[in-house]
Amino acid sequence: MNLTLKIWRQKDASSKGQMVDYNVTDISEHMSFLEMMDVLNEQLIDVGEEPVAFDHDCREGICGMCSMYINGQAHGPDRAITTCQLHMRTFKDGDTITIEPFRAAAFPVIKDLVVDRSAFERIQQAGGYISVNTSGNTQDANAIPISKYAADKAMDAATCIGCGACVATCKNSSAMLFVGAKVSQYALLPQGQIEAADRVRNMVEQMDLEGFGNCTNTGACEVECPKGISLDNIARMNRELIKASV
Repeated sequence: MNLTLKIWRQKDASSKGQMVDYNVTDISEHMSFLEMMDVLNEQLIDVGEEPVAFDHDCREGICGMCSMYINGQAHGPDRAITTCQLHMRTFKDGDTITIEPFRAAAFPVIKDLVVDRSAFERIQQAGGYISVNTSGNTQDANAIPISKYAADKAMDAATCIGCGACVATCKNSSAMLFVGAKVSQYALLPQGQIEAADRVRNMVEQMDLEGFGNCTNTGACEVECPKGISLDNIARMNRELIKASV
């Protein structure tokens, strides 16, 4: 396939960025999207140009690093996948593909397609810890009764990889799906109950301090989430916050 790529180029956080057009040729439909980007960067390096900076790590859909906004959609036009799992067979020969970084005030651009998502880390740090007996008489985890419903729901919430697709696709740049998932994975389990009230209050407060917008329940975040995190987690977070505030 021969493709035209319109890519956001920005030297650093303080520089003004712009869209730059590139042409790539002989792209196999079996390539992943990141492999296609590798081909482009090899071409740029060969002619002495600066390669396009983009985040990536595991390339297995686990880490969430490879966040790109492709043709107006977080992680591209496919569903329930990260950018590294997007394959070029999704596109057609001659297509023009627009590639941008995730855009949100709380996700400032570092360079090209790389954004600073450390706001998510600060929100998780605000959640603190869970109290566990480490005195040498630690209770075996299998001895704590947990309903299958709670265990399944907690595991579903824990699958959130913190990629930020929910923020990028939300018209308000809301992080409530992410925060809801992180609150839920502990709120549903007995191990997280001791700090439950402080946890939800602190995480929501930090979310607001980071500059994320409010949720208006349009559901775009759930649609674009590569792990299918449910809006139910936002409702659970709201219930936990109300309980903690009473």
